[in-house]
Amino acid sequence: MKIIAVIPARYASTRFPAKLMQDLGGKTVITRTYEAAIETKLFDDVFVVTDSELIFDEIISNGGKAIMSIKAHESGSDRIAEAVEYLDVDIVVNVQGDEPFINKEPLEKVIEVFKQDEARQIDLASPMLEITDETEINNPNNVKVVVDQSGFALYFSRSVIPYPREKNVGVRYFRHIGIYAFRKQALLDFYSLPMKSLEASEKLEQLRYLEFGKKIKMVETSHVGIGIDTPEDLEKANEMIRKLDN
Repeated sequence: MKIIAVIPARYASTRFPAKLMQDLGGKTVITRTYEAAIETKLFDDVFVVTDSELIFDEIISNGGKAIMSIKAHESGSDRIAEAVEYLDVDIVVNVQGDEPFINKEPLEKVIEVFKQDEARQIDLASPMLEITDETEINNPNNVKVVVDQSGFALYFSRSVIPYPREKNVGVRYFRHIGIYAFRKQALLDFYSLPMKSLEASEKLEQLRYLEFGKKIKMVETSHVGIGIDTPEDLEKANEMIRKLDN
């Protein structure tokens, strides 16, 4: 089974333009992320896929592997699918380009799902984190997921799911962590399928997979990535780098 990591990397960002090319301890954010993915030793290969010549040149000039997007894409899955269409690969893991402090544990868990899936019933795997704070549960920026008794995703939403009409029934709430592992065919299928109403309403690409019958296996984790979404996040990340270097 050949397993690769693909890091989708857009240059534009609404909250923090060009964040992937910002300096983080003497290297760009995207280079740090690329090197961290390699250092996990979980992948047969690692690629950055991007719409930016600056990012492409940055990775290539540092000895890495990059793929230039041919088309404009609305989602990370679309960008990755185009990139891997002609690659000889079985499992593709989406690594977020703005998370240079990669934690190995959730990546190992989503990869292990496919190693155990001898019947090939699983199309995607993704981690989830239990949340108990009401503010977090009600925050629409935290995507929630509900699963069946076998751990397969039933639905994802920015709303509170399940709705707590009855408080004392032992419901657990889970936040979806945006790491995905795909069978290559599931990605290619996604690429050819239209966006339907659920995905359009919630602005969540994983709903396209569910709307078209794909099976998403969720795995519980206690680890959350440290993303760089604002200049303040970058400063915190640089502080972490300085502490690690000392």
